[in-house]
Amino acid sequence: MRLSVIGCGYLGAVHAAAMASIGHEVVGIDVDERKIASLAAGEAPFFEPGLSEILSEGIASGRLSFSTDFAAAAGAAVHFVGVGTPQVKGGYAADLTYVNAAVDALLPHLSEGDIVAGKSTVPVGTAASLAPRVSATGATLVWNPEFLREGFAVQDTVDPDRLVAGVPAGDEGERATQVLREVYHPSIAKGTPFIVTDYATAELVKVSANAFLATKISFINAMAEIAEVAGADVTMLADAIGHDARIGRRFLGAGIGFGGGCLPKDIRAFSARAEELGRGESVAFLREVDEINMRRRERAVQLVQDGLGGELFGKKVTVLGAAFKPYSDDIRDSPGLDVAVRLHGLGASVTLTDPEAIENARRQHPHLTYVADRDEALTGADAVILVTEWDEYRRELSPEHAASLTAGRVVVDGRNAFDPAAWRAAGWTYYGMGRP
Repeated sequence: MRLSVIGCGYLGAVHAAAMASIGHEVVGIDVDERKIASLAAGEAPFFEPGLSEILSEGIASGRLSFSTDFAAAAGAAVHFVGVGTPQVKGGYAADLTYVNAAVDALLPHLSEGDIVAGKSTVPVGTAASLAPRVSATGATLVWNPEFLREGFAVQDTVDPDRLVAGVPAGDEGERATQVLREVYHPSIAKGTPFIVTDYATAELVKVSANAFLATKISFINAMAEIAEVAGADVTMLADAIGHDARIGRRFLGAGIGFGGGCLPKDIRAFSARAEELGRGESVAFLREVDEINMRRRERAVQLVQDGLGGELFGKKVTVLGAAFKPYSDDIRDSPGLDVAVRLHGLGASVTLTDPEAIENARRQHPHLTYVADRDEALTGADAVILVTEWDEYRRELSPEHAASLTAGRVVVDGRNAFDPAAWRAAGWTYYGMGRP
């Protein structure tokens, strides 16, 4: 099938390349000329494992192309809209400017029978407001939310754990459903669940999933706060309750909390939309989820300060990580980068290292010191804090090797990824998050 993908950021670029990799003819469209030039040259404008390979393969095969001209979408059977929905300035709500602009730019190029498939994470009710504009062209709007994990986005697109389609009622919805089944035929043939719903349910699936994950992470971080004053070990606590099949161990890792371009802004937008619908009390707990998450950043800074005897001014602190999670160069709302900035603000001399995210971090916070080489970054440090659990830190860095480089022996494990006994045995003063 011929497809168009409107918006070539994290979601759109991966979706376009992945759809081409399973045999479709795809054109990716974005107004950012520099981004389109990079993609058209087969160069991913951000780090995502596996993307460069399928991007190059798609372009070489002739199945994948990129353009800044919306007219290039003409003739596609399905048009995926995957633009950003950032948090509005000065508020919690989602900014739908880019979604509305993308749909308006696409409308003149739609034909009778086309499918417009929204993939952006939007407040419930958005699809219903857009549908009349799309229907006026003879096309049909569906909502097909994404469930990508950065670092695993290619895998999650090619081999998703579920597919959701919010469609209109009647024959129009049935036909649109059949078209989407054809688009995703390889996944469906492998047994991937294909769930057909109304618009509102499809929109709620994504924000509900993110709200649940954020709540689970903040729950264990709340337990870490209790563990810290009670003398308990939150990691052992998580192991114990994680054996309960109703709870599970995944996403019960206490630390400095979640970040990125999805969870923080999505739970805030969900809260704002619930208020608009007159049901703000139903998700009022999400405000506390957000507050717990932010408190863990403060706690990490406090632990570094405690480890250095209460004085940060002039002390060299090495921060291991900048991306909000490993296998990504995304620094959006990165808790680790936030911790680095806070330490700098308190007078510490901060050196930050990361395998992929240094340039993105440097553009946003040029006042910090950035060193690409891990060992060089560790040299002479009075204290070390792990904020992003890259393998080269949590698995490949031994406490003995680190001790041979640093001036001090204070380590704050912001992700509870190190073995406390091993670090203490090597002479380190070890601080975990919610660990004695």
